[in-house]
Amino acid sequence: MFVICKQTVVNRSALHLHRVPRRFLGRTALWPRAGSPGLWARLIFEVEFLRYITALLPFVAATLIWQEYALAIAQAPIPMLILIFLVEARLLRVSPERRKTLVTQTEAERGLDLLRSRGRQILTRIAAGREMQAGQLHLVIEQSEMLRVPPLSLVSVQEPDGPEILELTGAERALIEETLFQPPLSERDLQKISLARKIEVHDIALEAGQVSGHARLAAMMAARSDGQG
Repeated sequence: MFVICKQTVVNRSALHLHRVPRRFLGRTALWPRAGSPGLWARLIFEVEFLRYITALLPFVAATLIWQEYALAIAQAPIPMLILIFLVEARLLRVSPERRKTLVTQTEAERGLDLLRSRGRQILTRIAAGREMQAGQLHLVIEQSEMLRVPPLSLVSVQEPDGPEILELTGAERALIEETLFQPPLSERDLQKISLARKIEVHDIALEAGQVSGHARLAAMMAARSDGQG
């Protein structure tokens, strides 16, 4: 999971919004300021051009082995296109028919209900902690379609006022990381639900005015406790 905000992204210009929810995958590359080697590798793998080059490595190897046929191999675009298609559509992704069988209807509904519950819990705590009285927050979750590799989830809090990506504190980012994907709903589980239901982006919204007094009091006490600690 990659929590997106200006503090976590090197190329901040990519975070410009025209409307909410903002999608990133397939539109712009995001590079983290920090992160595990696994996150970096997964983000690099998301770049289509690099995947295409990797898929064509057998042709490169063939030209090195059979140099007398190098020109003929290099001038064979149709086999190259077929190989790219097979890698992208059959190896990395699942067919539309297969997608329908990834989860049952009950599993999908249960997972989406849990996602909405957790999303609203996260947004409630963020709004209460910031003492927001008005406005709207959106928890936006976008996932890669490639099911054969580790899942990639881009998570951000967006607001229509601007519109803009919310500047998240360290505590708010930790809240998202510790709450959003926990058993019984993992990143992989949500990815399967998204593919089965053809959901490209999960957008969970919360009106700040809906935050209860109890939630605001809890946030105030938590802030006071952190201050004393």
